[in-house]
Amino acid sequence: MAELLRGKVAVVTGASSGIGRASALVFAREGAKVVVADVIVAGGEETVRLIKAAGGEALFVKADMAKAAEVEAMVNTAVATYGRLDCAHNNAGVEGAMGTTADYTEADWDRVIRVNLTGVWLCMKYEIPQMLKEGGGAIVNTASGAGLVGVPRMPAYVASKHGVVGLTRTAALEYAKSGVRVNAVCPGVIQTPMVERVTAKRPGMAERMAAAEPVGRMGKPEEIAEAVVWLCSDAASFVTGHAMSVDGGAVAQ
Repeated sequence: MAELLRGKVAVVTGASSGIGRASALVFAREGAKVVVADVIVAGGEETVRLIKAAGGEALFVKADMAKAAEVEAMVNTAVATYGRLDCAHNNAGVEGAMGTTADYTEADWDRVIRVNLTGVWLCMKYEIPQMLKEGGGAIVNTASGAGLVGVPRMPAYVASKHGVVGLTRTAALEYAKSGVRVNAVCPGVIQTPMVERVTAKRPGMAERMAAAEPVGRMGKPEEIAEAVVWLCSDAASFVTGHAMSVDGGAVAQ
């Protein structure tokens, strides 16, 4: 085992299932101590159990990424427990309601932007100062293929994910000389609970979404996790400000 992150400490948000859980497991596999953060307690605790069962080290922190005090407490808990913070995967997000731009409600818009975009900003707001104290670190934000192209009937989600890409690039430039690298992953259609919620209400949609991927299938959470952990490792030491598509070729069309 290469253990790309031996001795490192990583925070993963939205880690109760899907991409976040897969990311936490791969961080642990590669030698990192992992702070598993989510608002869903049972799922987060199960992620910790899976890590420990595989021989890794982890703890769960209940935190809402849309609330500054809880994000700050998450970072403080990581440092108080493990002594440092080297890596962060800011992954927590929601899909939001479906609807056209003119018909979208203000309440739905505010919720999606608050979690998906403001939440990522709040995470970096508290992660970066800690990393600067330590002389550097690596952050990966979860954007989306919808952060690179438009998707009808998802105005808030698309806007939030485009915002994550822009925020990632800005932070990368601001801290490039300080040793903090900031990148984003842009997943395509991945087999996660979020995608299952979207497709469950629309017969045949899952098949159509899979067929729309040039590789002919949906991605797996583990395939995103491998990219995230690579971006956080020294193997990616010259990569910052990058929005990496992990999408089976979808945005290449």
